Amino acid sequence: MDPLYVFVGSYAEPDGSGLYAYRWNEDELSLDLLAEADGLKNPTFLNIDPAGRFVYAISEGKSPEGGKTGAAVSFRFDPLDNSLERLSEAATTDGPTCHIQRDPDSRHLVVVSYHGGMVGLMELDADGKIGPRLDQQQHEGHSVNEERQDRPHPHSSQFSPDGRYVFVQDLGLDLIRTYAVEEGALKPVRDNDIHAGAGPRHLAFHPDGHIAYVINEVDSTVSVLEYDAETGGLTELHYLPTLPEGYEGENTCAEIAVSSDGRFVYGSNRGHDSIVVYEGSDEGRRLKPVQHIHTEGEHPRHFALTPDGNWLFAANKDTNNIALFRVDRQSGKLQYTDRSFEVSQPVCVMPFNL
Repeated sequence: MDPLYVFVGSYAEPDGSGLYAYRWNEDELSLDLLAEADGLKNPTFLNIDPAGRFVYAISEGKSPEGGKTGAAVSFRFDPLDNSLERLSEAATTDGPTCHIQRDPDSRHLVVVSYHGGMVGLMELDADGKIGPRLDQQQHEGHSVNEERQDRPHPHSSQFSPDGRYVFVQDLGLDLIRTYAVEEGALKPVRDNDIHAGAGPRHLAFHPDGHIAYVINEVDSTVSVLEYDAETGGLTELHYLPTLPEGYEGENTCAEIAVSSDGRFVYGSNRGHDSIVVYEGSDEGRRLKPVQHIHTEGEHPRHFALTPDGNWLFAANKDTNNIALFRVDRQSGKLQYTDRSFEVSQPVCVMPFNL
């Protein structure tokens, strides 16, 4: 069995560690710290290349006027000596970024700026070094929630299964914008509307590639989307709540993931502090909730399933811990293992095999 490694990004100041590399010890149900990196301002989201050689992290920079700007940093991970070698750093967008994504061919990085309303395209070398910014797109407009949607708020990007398109989820506009990467530029293809007041945040595809799911931060729902691979279109079929019936407290949603067999969809609630588990039917077009389970911490900003589908790590930012859950592969339900790992303000957890 290939060893499993787990990378974690967090809120941090440059003089403290913000990026951590662990090895998963399944016999002991433990995360063994291998390496950590400092010098980064809030490396809150990560991306790992398919071979696990390179780690890409966002960071914050400063403009000459003193404002916040975006940056991206790359590292080479060596499992032989458990080292993280810093390779490159490059300015990304004119505003601070919240998400980083790599295209399937590892030729480009896409970053989004929630506060700046921007999407940036970066060149990526084969040796893991980040090149110059190739393009920046500025979103415009607003939606119906005056407090949360008074201006654009791109929150993440996700490539289509065939790599032909990249989708940018804009919480402030209630839409997912389809782009194509052509000749070193982001070409807008179409806008895909999500119901008013939703606040789309993160997107995940069903393994068959014909259905996608977006978790909506503002109204605590998950939308089921039909994907047209020819046009790059995403059509909202229906949506359903992430919260149990009767819950009346404050809540915002964060991450969404799909099991490798496509039978189950998972989403995180911040406020209710839970993972909702849905069972799919009709080739993923219909979902029904089968479980809400507490994340054993507060503000689960992110979570991830292990590649084998047997475990789920939930990153609870406000309680500085990552909780471990066992996955029942037949029912999709989660069971807390009584294992929780202390990490300062974890925001992103990325497991991968080498």
